[in-house]
Amino acid sequence: MRALIVQNVSREKSGLIEEVLTQRNIEFEIIDLNEGDFPEPANYDMAFILGGPDSANDKTPKMKMELQSVKEIIGLEIPYFGICLGMQILVKANGGNVFPNQVKEVGCKDGNDKYYGVELTQEGVKDSIFAGISSPFKIFQLHGETVFLKNGMKLLGIGEHCKNQIIKVGNNAYGVQGHLEITEPMLKDWLAEDAMFDSFDKNTILKDFRDNKEEYRNNGLRLINNFLDIVEKQKKIAKFA
Repeated sequence: MRALIVQNVSREKSGLIEEVLTQRNIEFEIIDLNEGDFPEPANYDMAFILGGPDSANDKTPKMKMELQSVKEIIGLEIPYFGICLGMQILVKANGGNVFPNQVKEVGCKDGNDKYYGVELTQEGVKDSIFAGISSPFKIFQLHGETVFLKNGMKLLGIGEHCKNQIIKVGNNAYGVQGHLEITEPMLKDWLAEDAMFDSFDKNTILKDFRDNKEEYRNNGLRLINNFLDIVEKQKKIAKFA
């Protein structure tokens, strides 16, 4: 199998996704949309679309190209895994709306010193992408926008300050608002480069992350592996259909 990984900004790398793909001997190609065009989706067996500072509402040539390519991915029923902006693009491409969230979720904890978490809905509990994951679970956040779901999209996970945290489109397209792919080296780069952290205590964010690094990592690895299990199962079914 062959995976496509799309970066919307160079600092938001694939992290745990790349680690899992390498462990499972799955070929992958990384495309930075600030340096090149979106490749032909039909050439890949799955797509991972990462986060970035853009909005899915942007009218830039880059975002128009990305939305059109994701519409094609949905139409071809290519397995899709979107993170943060990648989740919002999935919703927008499928006819939903993207708009400012009531608060910006940044880091590990909210303004009440409570860890950001996701609680699975009834639909989420039934979905095999969460096999082996307990609800609720902690997740790292970095976003100022949220989504409104339309056209049969399923809500799989909810949050306290941003309800629509994990969504599903069709049979194999998933979107996660939080950053399950994050690693400590990635976080250090974000803290140094991303202006969204400037009004927060960066040392506290790094400490909170380190205190929960094992949980973040285990849940991230499990979700990514579960997604790949879904992709492989669907590919086998299609082969013998």
